[in-house]
Amino acid sequence: QVQLVESGGGSVQAGGSLRLSCAASGRTFSSYFMGWFRQAPGKEREFVGTISRGGISTYYADSVKGRATISRDNAKNTVYLQMNSLKPEDTAVYTCAAAYSGDRYYSVEGYNYWGQGTQVTVSS
Repeated sequence: QVQLVESGGGSVQAGGSLRLSCAASGRTFSSYFMGWFRQAPGKEREFVGTISRGGISTYYADSVKGRATISRDNAKNTVYLQMNSLKPEDTAVYTCAAAYSGDRYYSVEGYNYWGQGTQVTVSS
């Protein structure tokens, strides 16, 4: 089992940047695909991006492609989401998740463990 704790959220103006962190407990962090999702008020949770176990491969939603970068430091049991050129529509609660398998990396159902989330608010 793994526990996930996000940090780094906050309020930023449009065009700004934020780096979110997700710290994981346990000694098997490197065995999980790690994903980021977000949920805006009144909307369903949506996939943002994911990173493979060794950090070699990343996949992003079209809505953030070119503006988001996911990285991980397996020695620190931490995954990061760097978001640039933020837009008001990026406002959401951002949550990290861990998956045993990357088969359904784009789907909420593909992940086994979830953090509590961190709020990101982008003002125009």
